[in-house]
Amino acid sequence: MKPTEIDIEAVLAQLSLDEKVALLSGIDGWHTKAIPRLGVPSVRMSDGPNGVRGTRFFNGVPAACLPCETALGATFDQDLIRQLGQLLGQECKAKGAHVLLGPTINIQRGPLGGRGFESFSEDPVLSGTLAASYCEGVSSENIIATPKHLVCNDQEHERVAVNSIVTDRALREIYLLPFQIALGRARPGALMTSYNKVNGTHASEDPRLLRDIVRQEWKYEGLIVSDWFGTYSVSEALNAGLDLEMPGMSHFRGPSLIHAITSNKVKEHTIDERVRSVLRMVNLASRSNIPEMAPEVQRNLPATSALLRRAASESVVLLKNEGNILPLNPSKKTLVLGPNANIATYCGGGSASLPAYYTTTPLQGIRAKTTSPDLVSFTQGVYGHKELPLLGEQLCTAEDGRVGYTFRVYTESKEANPARVAVDTLHMTSSSAFLMDYMHPQVKSDVYYVTMDGTFTPTETGEYEFGLTVAGTGLLYVDGKLVVDNKTHQRQGTSFFGIGTPEERGSIHLTAGQKYAVHVDYGTAPTSNLKVKNVVSFGPGGVRVGGARRIEPAQAVEEAVRLAADTSAFDQVVVCIGLNSDWESEGFDRPHMDLPAGSDELVHRVLAARPDAVVVVQSGTPVTMPWASNAKALLQAWYGGNEAGNGIADVLFGDVNPAAKLPLTFPVTLAQNPSYLNYRSEGGRVLYGEDVYVGYRYYDAVGVQPLFRFGHGLSYTSFASSGLSLAVQDTPKVTDASLSPSVTVKNTGERAGAEVLQVYVAPPPTTALRRPIRELKAFHKVPVLAPGESRTVHLPPISLALATSYWDENRDAWLSEAGAYTLHVVGTGADNVVSQTFVVESSRWWTGLHGNVATKAVNGVNGHA
Repeated sequence: MKPTEIDIEAVLAQLSLDEKVALLSGIDGWHTKAIPRLGVPSVRMSDGPNGVRGTRFFNGVPAACLPCETALGATFDQDLIRQLGQLLGQECKAKGAHVLLGPTINIQRGPLGGRGFESFSEDPVLSGTLAASYCEGVSSENIIATPKHLVCNDQEHERVAVNSIVTDRALREIYLLPFQIALGRARPGALMTSYNKVNGTHASEDPRLLRDIVRQEWKYEGLIVSDWFGTYSVSEALNAGLDLEMPGMSHFRGPSLIHAITSNKVKEHTIDERVRSVLRMVNLASRSNIPEMAPEVQRNLPATSALLRRAASESVVLLKNEGNILPLNPSKKTLVLGPNANIATYCGGGSASLPAYYTTTPLQGIRAKTTSPDLVSFTQGVYGHKELPLLGEQLCTAEDGRVGYTFRVYTESKEANPARVAVDTLHMTSSSAFLMDYMHPQVKSDVYYVTMDGTFTPTETGEYEFGLTVAGTGLLYVDGKLVVDNKTHQRQGTSFFGIGTPEERGSIHLTAGQKYAVHVDYGTAPTSNLKVKNVVSFGPGGVRVGGARRIEPAQAVEEAVRLAADTSAFDQVVVCIGLNSDWESEGFDRPHMDLPAGSDELVHRVLAARPDAVVVVQSGTPVTMPWASNAKALLQAWYGGNEAGNGIADVLFGDVNPAAKLPLTFPVTLAQNPSYLNYRSEGGRVLYGEDVYVGYRYYDAVGVQPLFRFGHGLSYTSFASSGLSLAVQDTPKVTDASLSPSVTVKNTGERAGAEVLQVYVAPPPTTALRRPIRELKAFHKVPVLAPGESRTVHLPPISLALATSYWDENRDAWLSEAGAYTLHVVGTGADNVVSQTFVVESSRWWTGLHGNVATKAVNGVNGHA
């Protein structure tokens, strides 16, 4: 695509009605319509938010995988997020993508959301501010960022049908605010709507949301695009303001739209407005200088690895460190154990997943840190997978011995034609094949058949389990013996975005060193026996093959405890537990907060035998930790991307001094969280009963102590803040007023380290209605301070309008209420808080992205938040 902008009005004047309609939907999964005669090119989109997958779910080109967004939220670091956004822009160029579908900025109402790991935080200011930095980074490479999903797409259960019932106040103060901040600060070129209804109307056809708020109030001029298959109407969506339906081929914007126009249900001037938005997006995309239908390549560079490692390590939160057990000593003998130790838990599931350039496990990272790899030993303990580990990379091809297997595609079933001939043959390594974007010229429909063939050579003798998950039908054979039948009788599951089965398993005894032929016969989704409703069907289905040696959990735990207790053999013990993409994924919500079966028992018993064992948790959202009071050293490590294992090791051994803070509240139990009684769809609706009291706002209001509070995170050093001062500043043209805090930060410990400052504002005691006790309004990461070093830190200016306002439903406007507010700057460590009061002298209502509030600062004090 040449960096030449088209004349939008000239093009619009020459477009036929059919061409206008064609521009308003995609032509396939990832591309918009080109009009060559008028110089309008096709634009490519690609999934984010934590990487750029390109145009292929199926057998895609490897890419850089960033830590998940909750991990990025934990950094509280706008500069780092901006750099990662720039990296994503560069990755887009490698994948030929003009538009990146990210960041995700939905709010985690509670801990069970299947896509909770995809969003930054439970707090709208942290989410919106980091989203703005992310978009700025992406835009710096002339790539279009797409914040998503507008709005209240906070659960997966019946996500395309559920009606999210939420008060206007909560909608504005919690759920729309991240979008308001991101759009106001970064002006990204695109915005994606959500699947769900909001107060009775699907978001993609809600005129109050798209026209009144986004277009008129926020003055947003970028593209508004549907989530994939998230368009549900012809005239309603067009009239409300949805510019682009994705993916193609269109369900609603072909002959049906022409008919709506001719019957006057949609005015042609409305079509023209939608086309203008698409053409503006095309002009923005042209600045990237990415050609149409560009080839997809890898750009696995040392600089990329270094940035990803920094992001992984700086996202790790130190939750506990009693007795300064951490950091570990690289010269001492170390035992590593647990279900997440020897696997690369690098990303969650669903549209955020992608094949990474490479991955690192915690065990690999720890071994690389020690003075000799021989100092590190490993034992499994228990498994933590929901589905058996992918088998593909454990196989080799019979033809040439390459790692992987042979994937063959047929247009007929084996029963219909025993002499059938494959129309396509591929070599693959991943044994999870989602066929949404598989194409071949001889495959004319969604009904086709696949075989997968590879050789498995076990390293240990024993009973092996094999698993087969399908959206379709499948049979798995080992040396000609049927081991798994997922065809004759099928159960509804949550795989492949909700259209597939659960994993069906079978077992067989295998001998170490012997070669076994593994063969899978698979038929695509239309061959399935299941009847699926209230889920989006993403194409012709998919197949997943897993396998692992069966272990006896009780014996494995006994062995782990025996080794951990042996202080003569091991000086240090690290237990790695958590979730993975089996448990946290688009398409389904978690049924509970618990770790996989056996994990809690393993940790309980290891800590009883070895109280100084370090526990490392990897998850995208909170998990229950019934053993937390017994753990002396505890890390929350998230899904850390390509460099997850190295990032964990960097913190364990002190090469990186942790500064990260929790972007989510970790409740003690599921029942403690504020959404407990109002989560999941019931009768087609979900009531946001906690109103504005989401996350820490709820715990503060009711005086309940969670397991770990929002914003919690320790360091290997200590800090003290003092000398808080406030300055009120008017911006040019008096469009807004801002408060600029400055504070002195001192490293009072013995190690160099970075600090994170969190700025909260408490409302006046005379407020007219109940408000949260305090709300995050700004934050800043202070670069590394040497031991004893002090630095005066000027925090980013805070909009007084946003810092002091609540949504007044009676006036349908923001209200900055007169009164005395208290600003708290919270640092690392107990009681490390400085506070000062400022006064809003008169109440004022406002709308839009900003407000103008008269203020003055008074009587600065030090105190506790």
